[in-house]
Order: sequence, then structure tokens, then C-alpha cells
Amino acid sequence: MEALSSSCQPSDITIGDHGIIGNLETVALVALDGAIDFFCFPRFDSPSLFARLVGGDDAGQFKIAPTATDMVCRQMYLPDTNVLMTRFQSDNGILEIMDFMLPTLEDEPPEIVRIVKAIHGDINVEMTCRTAFDYGRSKCEISLSAGGHQAHIQDKGSDTSTRLLSTVELSCQDHEVHARFDLKQQDIAVFRYVCGNAAFSDEDVDPDRIERDALTSLDKVIAFWRDWISQSTYAGHWPAEVKRSALVLKLLFSRQYGSIVAAPTFSLPEAIGGERNWDYRFCWIRDSAFTIYAMMKLGFSQEVIDYLSWVSARFKDNDSGNPLHLMYRVDGSNDITETILDHMPGYKDSTPVRIGNAAVDQLQLDIHGELIDSIYLAHKFSTPTSHDGWLNISRTIEYVISNWDKPDEGIWEMRGGKKHFLHSRLMCWVAIDRGIRLAEKASYPAPLNDWRKVRDRIYNDIHDNFFDEDLNSFVQHRGSKVVDAALMLMPMVKFISPVDERWLGTLEKIQKDLATDTFVRRYLLGENDIEGLDGSEEGSFTMCSFWLVEVLARSGQVDEARLMFEKLLGYANHVGLFAEQLSVRGDQQGNFPQAFTHLALISAAVAIDRAIDNGGQPF
Repeated sequence: MEALSSSCQPSDITIGDHGIIGNLETVALVALDGAIDFFCFPRFDSPSLFARLVGGDDAGQFKIAPTATDMVCRQMYLPDTNVLMTRFQSDNGILEIMDFMLPTLEDEPPEIVRIVKAIHGDINVEMTCRTAFDYGRSKCEISLSAGGHQAHIQDKGSDTSTRLLSTVELSCQDHEVHARFDLKQQDIAVFRYVCGNAAFSDEDVDPDRIERDALTSLDKVIAFWRDWISQSTYAGHWPAEVKRSALVLKLLFSRQYGSIVAAPTFSLPEAIGGERNWDYRFCWIRDSAFTIYAMMKLGFSQEVIDYLSWVSARFKDNDSGNPLHLMYRVDGSNDITETILDHMPGYKDSTPVRIGNAAVDQLQLDIHGELIDSIYLAHKFSTPTSHDGWLNISRTIEYVISNWDKPDEGIWEMRGGKKHFLHSRLMCWVAIDRGIRLAEKASYPAPLNDWRKVRDRIYNDIHDNFFDEDLNSFVQHRGSKVVDAALMLMPMVKFISPVDERWLGTLEKIQKDLATDTFVRRYLLGENDIEGLDGSEEGSFTMCSFWLVEVLARSGQVDEARLMFEKLLGYANHVGLFAEQLSVRGDQQGNFPQAFTHLALISAAVAIDRAIDNGGQPF
């Protein structure tokens, strides 16, 4: 899968015009025009060094491209890897850039490696590297050494620095590093952007050594990714799409900590020109639990072990009444104050540009159900629950029992006030139900009779107070007359049969009110006064589209599910990536790439595979 673009001009670059590379601690987005225009260091949630995508040229970029203007741009991944190839092609030549990051080891500084090769013809190439420390709020000083083959880039506001090593001679001007050079056919140039305060000897900066080390690293990173993806047990109808989604999700894991970010970017808008511009570079309990579900379905176990270890430490850190915060930084800390970067113009003038996330202070009661369900499934299929783990679960269930009937901000993090959301109530039921199942399965001590009474009380409350007889449908929140895409989780978590009349009525209303062909919205804004936001209406929420595919498959509507799934796959970008949302015309919107979307793709594929194998019987 590769992209064809008639223009490689920065002003034409969209959210979807990117591939992603990473080292399991942070990522870089590589645009079709050859620019790395989003990169935070040293972690996902650290300040950006390159952020042209949301802040314009002054926010930093690392661009390599031919000087010729008649080039067509293409991108692709090396098969079964996260090594990205960007190609520039014209009648007169082909230039190829191989971009990758090596998974970080403790004794190695993180780096971006860019290998540039003239595949056909002689090509003049230009490189520009503008490092904009601290979201572009800090200036840098640049010094050259090793005969111009090393640039030391020092942040004036801190002791943070980076180095650019190159096989071609570098120059510097106006806080930028430059190079312009000719490559004859089959010639190679290498750039290594090394983060941190690493020191290099003259021998390290020798051009032959730079090239040799880069090619060795390329072999290593290819082997790493192919070895990892080979562990997948998926044997269904969509191996390429499922593999790519798994590779994307893996890039969102922290190798050091075990946490998982919801997306690696900040403030990419859900609606162009609107204010729905959020920072997703954090670990939400909900999102990460969903990610673990997907990884388990594909047979990956180490990621489950690492994540559950990280979660276990969060229980120990938190001495408040609520066992868990709803989101954390990658390292498990909780200082996520929301701030506006006034100096950034935003992606296509969509402001404000936010870092941090005010939702950290919200009450979202659903997170406990998603987490305990993931622990239950891990115990069932791969990772037995420890004694301390059971104590954490018991504590969480007791919290749910004391708080399940309270209003909250819900899964969609409404900023217009708390409500009694059905989805939150549903997940409280899941938390207790899975705790009961786990206790029975492993003979853990628990007041099971008390837990069953509350679980059944929640079940009855949902049916009595959240089902509207006139609509023949469950509703978004108590007393409302509208549906919510999150209701589609009801049959997925085994609360209700996928062919129950109440559920089928709800599914019909969701399709009528929220779905337009393959596009599914989270909820209807026109009938909702609870969002608390102004600005343009968001696009369709792609995870919800894949949810609809899955519930159709589960209800026995296999042909409809399969057709919708194939249509949705057609909206992936040129290298198989999805953002959070899609516009009406199919453009990627929101933070990119989005864990929610890719994990839902995996789950939908597995569900259709199962439905096909079962001859279309509901499950």
C-alpha cells in the first residue's frame, strides 16, 4: 500500500499525509513531502522538537527532499515493519528516503535515522533541520564540528541538546542546519539525529562510519519488527490490515514503563477551525484496557504483562478514595494540567492548541469496568492474577459498589456537566460481574453474595431507567431521548444478547440516527446540551464505525458487516493508518494515529472471522 500525491508542497500536507516511526518511547510523523513535522523527546508526553504540523515552520521540522519541483511523492512501509520509505519520482529520477528509529535501550541515546538514496538518475537534494525546543518556545544555539559532519544543537533554555551527524557537509544559519548536495545514481547519504547529550568522537563522525552504522541499524530494526509481528496468531481474512494495526499499536507502548498512550500527538483537530483540539499523549485506563483486549486477541502476551505491571504500580501510588485516576503520564505521574500554546497557529488555523488535558480531573466511572474486564481476560488466557492484583480488584469493586449510581462525565468526557450515562452504568456492572467470575474461577476470597446483589441491581436499573419504550431503544443517559454509539458495547460485554429485541431496537435507532453509510457519530450534537463546547461539529468517530461492524457481525448480519468493514478499510491513509475521526469526504481528523481506531479495527476483523466460521450464527 502506497500513496500517490500530485503535490509535495507543505501547505498541501494533511493529517493523513503521514507515516509514523518510533522507538517504543516516542514517535515521529513523516510527511509525504519528506519532512518530519512532529516529534517529541524524550517521551510521547515530552515537549516537541518538531511540530510544524500544528505550529508552522517556526515550531520545527527535519526535511529532506529533492530540489526539483516536478516530483511525485509516495510512501510505503517495508513489509511487516515500522520502517518507512518515502519516494520522490519524476521522469528524470527517483529518490528514496528510509526513515526509522531503533527501539530504545537504556544505554543507547534515542535517534532518528534517515538514509537517502538516488535510485535512478542524478538528483540534487536539500536538507533543512530546524529544532524548536519546548514546543517552539525556546531558541537554540548550533555549533559545527568534525569538518562539518556534526551539528551540536543546544537548547538555550535548558541543558537539553541534540546532534545531527551526516555523511555530507552541514552548514547552519538562522537556528537551522542545512545541507545541499548531489547524489549520483545509487549513491547514499545518511543523517542521524541523535537526542540527548551524547558525545561522539571524531571516529564516530567519520562519514564511512556514519553510513556503516546506519545500515547496520537498518538491518537490526527490520529484524526486530519482523520478529515481533511473527508472534501474532491472527489467521483471518485481513492479515495485512490487522498486522499494520498491531504494528501501530505497538508503537504506542512505552518499553520502559509498560504504559500505552491513546495517540502520540496533541491538538490535531476533530473539526477544522473548531476548538476540539486535545492532547492525547497520555495513558487513559480505558483506552489502554481496550488496547490490551486487542493485543490478547492477536496472541501477544508480553505487552499484557508489562501493562498490568504498570497498572499495579498505579494502585500503590494512589491513596485517595478512588483506586485509580482516569489518565496518567507515561511514567505514571499525574501532573497533566491543560495549557494553551498561544504562539502556535494550529493545524489549518484550528485553535486553541492545547497540551495537557483537563479531563484528568473528571469522574468517569466506566474505567473500572474496562480495566477489570481486561484483567479477567488476561487471567483467563495468558496472565494469572496475583494475590496483590486480587486485592486491587477487590478494592476497586468496593469503590464501584459505593459509587455506581452517581452521575459522571462519561466515556466521551463531556464538559457540560455530569449525567447518569448508560455506558458508565454498564461498565460498573462489568466491573462487578468480572470480579465475581474471577473470584469463582480462581477461588479468591470475596463477599460474592453482596457483589451479586449490587450487580443485579445495576442490571435492573439499566433496564428500568435507561430503556425508552416509545423509542424501543436504550438511551444515552437517564431521561434522554437520544442514543449514543457507546451503547454498542452492551452486547460486546455480554450484558445483553445480540439478538435480544431491546438490543435490536437500539441497534436500529443507532443506525438511523448516528450512521450515514460507514460513518458513525458518537452522538447527535443538535439534541445534546451536555457537551459544553462551541465550534464546528466533529467528524464521524471511526472506532464507532468499527463497533457497528462488530455488533452487526455478532447479531448474524455478516454480509452487511463485511461490506461495511471493507468500505472502512478504504478510508485508511496511504500506509494503512487511521486518525480518531473521518470528515464527511473521508479526510483523517483528530489525533493521529489513534489507538481507539486501530484496536477497534482488529476487534471487528476478529468478530467477522468468527461469524464467518460460525456460519453467521449470532454470538
